Amino acid sequence: MVSRSAKTEGAGIALTTTKQVGFRTFFSSVAGVTNTTAVRSPAGADGRENGSAKMPAVLTHPVSTPGKSAMRKLPRAGHHLGTLPRSAVTDLLSMIYCHRSTTNDPPFAKLIRDSWFAKVVVMSEHSPEQTSDQIRELLDSLYRVESGRILATLIRLLGDFDLAEEAMHEAFTTALSLWPGSGVPDNPRPWLISTARFRAIDTLRRRARFDASQDELVRHLEAQSSSAGRSNAEESLEDDRLRLIFTCCHPSLAPEARVALTLREVCGLTTEEIAKAFLTTPSTLAQRIVRAKAKIRETRIPYEVPTPQELPERLGAVLHVIYLVFNEGYSAAAGAEVTRAELTGEAIRLGRLLTELQPEPEVMGLLALMLLQESRRAARTSPTGELILLENQDRALWNREQIAEGVALLEKALGYGGKSRRFGVYTLQAAIAAVHAEAESAAVTDWRQIVALYNQLVRIHPSPVAQLNRAVAIAMCDGPEAGLALIDALLEQGELANYYLAHSARAEMYRRLGRTAEARSSYEKALALTQQAPERRFLARRLEELK
Repeated sequence: MVSRSAKTEGAGIALTTTKQVGFRTFFSSVAGVTNTTAVRSPAGADGRENGSAKMPAVLTHPVSTPGKSAMRKLPRAGHHLGTLPRSAVTDLLSMIYCHRSTTNDPPFAKLIRDSWFAKVVVMSEHSPEQTSDQIRELLDSLYRVESGRILATLIRLLGDFDLAEEAMHEAFTTALSLWPGSGVPDNPRPWLISTARFRAIDTLRRRARFDASQDELVRHLEAQSSSAGRSNAEESLEDDRLRLIFTCCHPSLAPEARVALTLREVCGLTTEEIAKAFLTTPSTLAQRIVRAKAKIRETRIPYEVPTPQELPERLGAVLHVIYLVFNEGYSAAAGAEVTRAELTGEAIRLGRLLTELQPEPEVMGLLALMLLQESRRAARTSPTGELILLENQDRALWNREQIAEGVALLEKALGYGGKSRRFGVYTLQAAIAAVHAEAESAAVTDWRQIVALYNQLVRIHPSPVAQLNRAVAIAMCDGPEAGLALIDALLEQGELANYYLAHSARAEMYRRLGRTAEARSSYEKALALTQQAPERRFLARRLEELK
């Protein structure tokens, strides 16, 4: 019986392990970082200046201890501090930037509290070398946590992705040069945005010597600078993050371009990482991103949050991109592993960000769905990497914190739609996942409730995959013959002819009915259609059992 969730149609974009690049990637040559691994993009083809960057294999920082100096590992660049609870972020950064009280020097640091992130600003009286190290660590953290916000604002101010990225990197370079001597600004983010904007103006002035059309843009940016202080900076900043997400997921862009651009601009992943995720070459992926940016520029796709009238359709496109990323991480299309934890983590981070910025019921429903599905990750494979079906999983391994958070979000989403009894696709799928999550064992799962939820789902979203999952649920209630009849009808329609889980589900029905020859034939079809190694081993074992 195929009890795990079948993947959404159209989710065949292959994504692999990813991680965000920190500030240190761009400035290791300036800082003199050792233990580095070269990371190169194809001549900066997608607009990011990481062609000569180096990224440390492990980030470390010396921590004073009684009688000796130890090296404490810092979070890797892929660990997003912004996803931690505020208290955890504060404690972590305090640990990184403040010496312990066992030293003779007092901890010269003060917390500068932002709307969502407590930063440690180093006010050190140590040697210039130590101060530079502290500033470098602070900037590395600022880059990992704040670069997405800064870039979103700069794209709005400058109207150009590539110019904004170049200016942001120059601003961080300038900070590394100036802050050790002048001190850290009380509010570093506006300083970095302002510095980047003026760097961009300088760049455009240089271009204007050869292209007179740049003059008007320079004058516009200078006028913007003089009036920038009159706006509500924090509110504008949050709007900028929403603008960036909606622009990257604009329906005018091809679906694969939306995913690539979102991972690049919103998540900050490198070209190489995304290329590996798409199972393609960096040059091909870079050109995909270049074409997407060119289309945004040439067709004048507005950099704005949709109007209330446009929001339902546009929000759906954004949620679909996030779910594509999660779905590939939850059940990889190919490769040696069933799941890709970094990818599901990235999708959940995006879901949290969107929930914070746009707390619509379906946004909460999607985040709830992802948390509930991710909660089972540790139980879905054996220690040797073999696939374990839902009915055989050790439920003690399920992540109860993620289940509790997912159920709480689901209840909020259902509460919004409770009066009208009209719920969205992701909220209904989250409700189905919650029924599984709250069952103490497979034997006591409320399959009648799951069928009722699938009935609602297929009414509003009659996709073949949703109907396949409904057929499996009906089989669990009414027996394999009932499920087999529905699966046969779906396969006759042709849309699932190349979907291996449909053939696998049909094979399981035949197996339970004792129709061995037909079961073997369907398992062989499923095996021929899947490229994921654990799935192939599972299907091969099933075939072996039927000999």
